[in-house]
Amino acid sequence: MIPLFFDCDTGIDDSLALLYLLGRETSGPDVTLVGVASTAGNVPVDVVTTNNLAWLELCGRTDIPVHRGAPTPLADDLRTTEDTHGPLGVGYAELPAPTTAAHRLDAADAWIDASRRFPGSLVGLVTGPLTSLATAIRRDPELPGRLGRLVIMGGAFHTHGNTTPVSEWNVSVDPEAAAEVFAAFSAPGTADPIVCALDITESIALTPAHVFALAQAAGSTPAELPAVTDPRGVRSRSDNPVIRYVVDALRFYFEFHHDHDEGYIAHLHDPFAAMVALSPEVVGTIPARVAVELEGTLTRGMTVADERSMWPGGPNARIAVSTDVEVVFAELIAVIGGYARDVHAAGHTPAHQPAPEHG
Repeated sequence: MIPLFFDCDTGIDDSLALLYLLGRETSGPDVTLVGVASTAGNVPVDVVTTNNLAWLELCGRTDIPVHRGAPTPLADDLRTTEDTHGPLGVGYAELPAPTTAAHRLDAADAWIDASRRFPGSLVGLVTGPLTSLATAIRRDPELPGRLGRLVIMGGAFHTHGNTTPVSEWNVSVDPEAAAEVFAAFSAPGTADPIVCALDITESIALTPAHVFALAQAAGSTPAELPAVTDPRGVRSRSDNPVIRYVVDALRFYFEFHHDHDEGYIAHLHDPFAAMVALSPEVVGTIPARVAVELEGTLTRGMTVADERSMWPGGPNARIAVSTDVEVVFAELIAVIGGYARDVHAAGHTPAHQPAPEHG
């Protein structure tokens, strides 16, 4: 059983990562999701928090605590990306407003608490800016040594950036936080984080055919096949609420990528990182010492990897460089589709988890 703490800036692909983790917990169970940190990034922190609460309530998992992170990066003003993820971070989806609230612990203290409750075995997964984790390490510098594994979605090494010519979004939002986290994991006694950068995550390109297969796996009626010729903003008619919201979110994502000449696709950066967090054997990695450029006029937020031991200190990360994309999609479709089917069949509450009572 893997205790996992998920830090995200939900976000369309963060949403799918969350559903994948919930599905793995239900179908395995080989993971226990011990908490969700809401870090400002794709959308402001309050919107991220609401999205996480809404997804968990929709799935009947209000037992999982959601923690609110800092509203801004460590040094910069917050930049958000509603053009990519929609005004509320979930594309065209209109999730039911949650009736639950965030936990009293903020995201940084929740990181610390989880690492102390599961020393040596906690898996940390970050699919947004590293602000909350960096803040936690500032409060408790011993935290990195208590993690069993850390997986980061972020960076761009041998490919272009998606925010600047050289910088990936999560790192670009808070480069100081990323720099501090990589520096902290340079200390002896820490496990090198696995970094899922754009070099590999942009190969995880979801197509309409994958969405159709996902709907079929969930037993959705109808199983819809989005197309580039569809009217903009058309909404899903699925009888399965999870699939309906997922399709509405992904349609926005398809349109965004199409508008940027990348095809009618959607890069699933974050669900891939979630899979790596639970099954690191799905990727091949190379050791490297990773640092983040903070001063360059043109290169601020660039992740730089020394893969040839030219810098002192040795590796502080393992960069994911290879995977079997067909295997990845088969797993994502089976787990998320099966979970959506089970949630719907149980009346939005998985059979293993009784519906919470609200006073």
